[in-house]
Amino acid sequence: MSDDHQGVNFASNPTVKLAPPPRDASPARRAWRRLLRRRGAMLGLLIVLLFIFTALCASWIAPYDPIATSWSTVRKAPSSAYLFGTDELGRDVLSRVIWGARASLMAGLVSVSISMLLGVPIGLLAGYVGGWTDGVISRLTDAMLAVPFLILAIALAAFLGPSLTNAMVAIGVSATPVFIRLTRAQVLAVKVEDYVEAARAVGNPHWRIALRHVLPNVLPPLIVQSTLAIAAAIIAEASLSFLGLGQQPPAPSWGSMLNTAKNYVDNSSWMAIWPGVSIFLLVLSFNLLGDGLRDALDPRHK
Repeated sequence: MSDDHQGVNFASNPTVKLAPPPRDASPARRAWRRLLRRRGAMLGLLIVLLFIFTALCASWIAPYDPIATSWSTVRKAPSSAYLFGTDELGRDVLSRVIWGARASLMAGLVSVSISMLLGVPIGLLAGYVGGWTDGVISRLTDAMLAVPFLILAIALAAFLGPSLTNAMVAIGVSATPVFIRLTRAQVLAVKVEDYVEAARAVGNPHWRIALRHVLPNVLPPLIVQSTLAIAAAIIAEASLSFLGLGQQPPAPSWGSMLNTAKNYVDNSSWMAIWPGVSIFLLVLSFNLLGDGLRDALDPRHK
């Protein structure tokens, strides 16, 4: 056989090395490239980042003190001095909308963090252990899911007392069953995979298998769900504030601003338009981002 057709003998030639995989072969890089190709998701990400920047820099961006009243500027229409107009106490609506973004984003992020901290470990335990443990957790989760999310959040917030902190706790606890069920379902599918069976066969303890081999492979669906849950939490916080169970006046909140604006819709519509538009844009952006992440993190996507 000629040298041109002779294969390489790796055993006799130890200096031959396999080429490293291309950098684009990383799952994270592939997911990021798929996300970049989705214009809706990137638009949602851009708007979310804009709101986050606005919330973090509210003290520098807001043109006026959001709680400062002025009886000489009560319910002034939008103008060069007050771009979004003023409310019933002469407060600048633009400044209150900017500061209200901080309350809404904080409520969304903290509430979902609470839900994940509670729901993911419980769902992991139920799915991996199974048996009567899974049965008890599943029945309790079904009981909580039987109550509508917003109704449960209102009941918990009313029990804990009106404040932004209690509202975030109520929303987080109310959203926990969704993460329990999702985590459990993903763990049931992953724990029978060959790499998990191999890890079990070589003698790895159960806690190591659950944390090192099962949990990382159920994170993508949880990331997508957390993005969508933030949008639901923002609506829930606005609803609780509208009912007087969330952020308390005079601290600005989009929900409480809508509650006040409902009395002046006929002749001061700008008081309701801007907080309503802000809620709409932020929730829509998180939903667009969540849809894009779902497609980008899908391992079956080509």
